[in-house]
Amino acid sequence: MGQKTCVAGVGMIQFTKPSASATYVEMGAQAVRQALLDAGLDYRHVQQAYAGYVYGDSTCGQSALYEVGLTGIPVINVNNNCSSGSTALYLARQAVESGAVDCALAFGFEQMQPGALNNVWTDRPLTMGKGFDVAHRVFPEGKDMPGALMFFGGAGREHMQKYGTTMETFAAIRAKASRHAARNPLAVFRKVVSTEEVMADTVIWPGVMTRLMACPPTCGAAAALVVSEAFAKKHNLRTDVRILAQALTTDESNAFEPPSMIGAVGVGMTRSASRKVYEEAGVGPEDIRVCELHDCFAHNELLTYEGLGFCPEGGAQKFVEDGDNTYGGQVVVNPSGGLLSKGHPLGATGLAQCYELTHQLRGTADERQVDGLHHALQHNLGLGGACVVTLYGRG
Repeated sequence: MGQKTCVAGVGMIQFTKPSASATYVEMGAQAVRQALLDAGLDYRHVQQAYAGYVYGDSTCGQSALYEVGLTGIPVINVNNNCSSGSTALYLARQAVESGAVDCALAFGFEQMQPGALNNVWTDRPLTMGKGFDVAHRVFPEGKDMPGALMFFGGAGREHMQKYGTTMETFAAIRAKASRHAARNPLAVFRKVVSTEEVMADTVIWPGVMTRLMACPPTCGAAAALVVSEAFAKKHNLRTDVRILAQALTTDESNAFEPPSMIGAVGVGMTRSASRKVYEEAGVGPEDIRVCELHDCFAHNELLTYEGLGFCPEGGAQKFVEDGDNTYGGQVVVNPSGGLLSKGHPLGATGLAQCYELTHQLRGTADERQVDGLHHALQHNLGLGGACVVTLYGRG
């Protein structure tokens, strides 16, 4: 066993639409300063830093962090698609747990552009090549769709065809997200919408998806300070939130054979990572009362219920209908509003999830607070692929 790891401080700035954001340098630095202030720690104590982002040039992490201080520490830039922020957290936790350092910073940011995600490099092979091969075999008519819509919409459609899941179920998930986000002052969209309003929104895939079922492009930043228990006690820092277990998984062969859109969007990675975390911590999905998961589309939230073991395979529609994904049910999913309403600045998302769950375990989540917590689960997915599942516990 290595050193026990604690989340001593977290920071998150207000998420915004692309047209309203500051630069990634300003956003990243602001989130780091907030985390340092929350911890009550001077930047000179940070021994390593990991910066998560997707749409940025080389050494973006240094550019943001240099605004906070120039101490000569190692800064490692991380790009693991939409799981970049939680991958940065994974590396920071690993550095502390191994004893390599006693205090590591994980931060993430994204300065996004309006509209659907697009490939930046067009003169070389695409990433996610194996996934695209599956998609074109299973769903050849979707080759002209934006990639994320094709993957996640296609996976949702496959679930509908296989288990009879209705489009209204996805709409109900989006409506739930809006109710949660209304309690979160840092969410980009705080307007409550009903299931009926989601269904009546602009159709982007007939019979499968409306626009409100997809998360918006968002700008923002978040940060977390991970420290050893001994370091925390020496510097009189908080030890009330600990990382009990964490796993980072990539795709296995069953993601692509037999060809399935559900497999291609990483449900297998989710299942593998969560099982490792449950086993390491000695808990099960039945012990989880709050979870921040990767709802880039309402369809992926539904698939992730099954991947994390909250309900059996094919049982996600009943899970939603029974109200087991919100307050008063089995597990409060995305009390922050999730990616669908809080927003999804790719590199910041995993650390924004950490921010929310840290406050939940501290009991400082205000109107969003889930009572009686002992554990909190985080799930962050990057196609291509990488999935990070983190289990936090009260110290």
